[in-house]
Amino acid sequence: MLTHQNLRSLWILLLLHMSARAYKFDILKTHHEPQEGDVRLFGSKNVSEGRVEIYHDGKWGTVCDDNWDMADAQVLCRQLNFLGAKSIVTGKDYGQAPGPIWLDDINCKGTETHLFTCEFKGWGETDCTHKEDVGVVCETGSINVDINDSTHSLDHSIGLSDFLGQIFDDGNGCDFLIVVQSPTGNKQEDGTPEISEKTICAHKMILSQIPFFNTSVGITNITVNLSLPCQPHFTSFIRYIYTRKMDVTLSSALCLHQMASNFGLKQLMEDIGRLFSKILPEDSTFHNQVSFYKYAVETKDLVLEENCVQYMAWNYQNLTRSPAWSSLSVGLLRALLTRSDLVAPDEYFVLQSVERWISEKGDSIDLETQTDLLGCIRFPMIPAEKLYVIESSSPLYSTHKTVYRDNMLKAFQFNVLLFSYLTKQKFGKENRDYQPRIYTAEPWSIVLEASSSETQSGQYNNHYNNYGYNPYSQTRSKSFTTPVHNSLIFKDIVMSWQANIFMNRYECSNYGVRCESFPVARLTPQSYISQSEILFRNRILLVCQGQYVCQIQDFKSNMASISANATQVLPYPCAGDQFTYQIVVTPEYV
Repeated sequence: MLTHQNLRSLWILLLLHMSARAYKFDILKTHHEPQEGDVRLFGSKNVSEGRVEIYHDGKWGTVCDDNWDMADAQVLCRQLNFLGAKSIVTGKDYGQAPGPIWLDDINCKGTETHLFTCEFKGWGETDCTHKEDVGVVCETGSINVDINDSTHSLDHSIGLSDFLGQIFDDGNGCDFLIVVQSPTGNKQEDGTPEISEKTICAHKMILSQIPFFNTSVGITNITVNLSLPCQPHFTSFIRYIYTRKMDVTLSSALCLHQMASNFGLKQLMEDIGRLFSKILPEDSTFHNQVSFYKYAVETKDLVLEENCVQYMAWNYQNLTRSPAWSSLSVGLLRALLTRSDLVAPDEYFVLQSVERWISEKGDSIDLETQTDLLGCIRFPMIPAEKLYVIESSSPLYSTHKTVYRDNMLKAFQFNVLLFSYLTKQKFGKENRDYQPRIYTAEPWSIVLEASSSETQSGQYNNHYNNYGYNPYSQTRSKSFTTPVHNSLIFKDIVMSWQANIFMNRYECSNYGVRCESFPVARLTPQSYISQSEILFRNRILLVCQGQYVCQIQDFKSNMASISANATQVLPYPCAGDQFTYQIVVTPEYV
């Protein structure tokens, strides 16, 4: 049993752990271990100037200069204990930045205490290269700061965490009972619901930091109601309160996220939320992705909701073939159909998938909802040759004849009239019907692959030919042609393209290109078009092991950085970085 003196010592240790993480000593001149969200200025002899870097997920990364302003710089400098920001530096060479670009499009109000609490796209979500890394000069005022006069930390909190975990596991001195109740769904003999119970003995002193448990004087127990599938994970959740460490799996993530939300553990909730993107690809049936989306809507977790919808939009074709397709809610299907980053062979495929979903639902979907979903189809984007077969092949045409005829008329007009004329007829280009999605059918896309002798980090396995250099893989270079636009009036006007994947600086220099990271994709037009109203929004898709799309990157000035290990972190991870590169040409009216 823990004595009163031992409990007192434990309380002191807890205060040290929860308030400061570690004491700071000037005796030892050693670098302290960085913590999540720490920032630094790197690459300058002046301690108040340098490239902005932030620590996340165990590594330092940089910040893109897109939308970076003085409000962002003020937060950064104050977090580093400077008086404020003096100026922003862009385009300066602070040396090589080998890590990822963690932040992009950051938007601080200027009052935040930490840079990572400002609004930003998401960790590692960026279309920048390291050439766009931002730098800052902080205001030192009258403070004389020497670069060698730094404070260093000793952090032994890991040992404390293990110590507290052992206390929980042993149960010695526990003085607070948590009774977990979960309905099994069965009935007892007297007709009352059958309840599964589990009892956990914990320590009031540790739980007192969680207001939900109400561990005030005189309270010795509490009853918690949980769903039966989540009950097995509750012990791990309570142990986390002791240790701040936890193993999260695909089966436990949803329950633990919900517990963290209900009990007010914001950091745990946010960290598990980030894990969802890593585990989304693990379920090829899409049942978990659909469950995560439903949960996100119920809890109003907009970040998780977007993460789920984006993954399903990028992998729409796989979703339509999965067991979960028929169980999609109207809200989820509508959310997918409104997206322009939905990846599909063509718009006719999208129409057929929606028709099949409506047909499988039968009378459970009313006519108004069916009309609403059919209205999300971008009929002008359907290939002209497939417009002619809709009337004879569509299972819903006779039921929604007016909807089909109106939209098909719009589609035929789009294919035979110049868009400048369509705009005069009130066919506004802001109308989503005229905005293409990411269509992968021929001739709009090609696939490039790295050969087996190359790694995805851009290094060769040193296979040289007789001329002393590694021959350029033909699988990573292709020429192809597309029409200049998907409208029928441009069918015979051909656009030639050259696509390349460069794995090192040698290949870039051969083409007269300067590359910031590797691999990098290049897509260049080989012919000139005179139609000024047409703009190409081309993209490269990273397909993991031929199974799912894990990243979509826009081309900027004919180049697209596709390095998952150097400048970008994949939204959805890919084991072994084994990619197929699919380049998609997307013309649209402007």
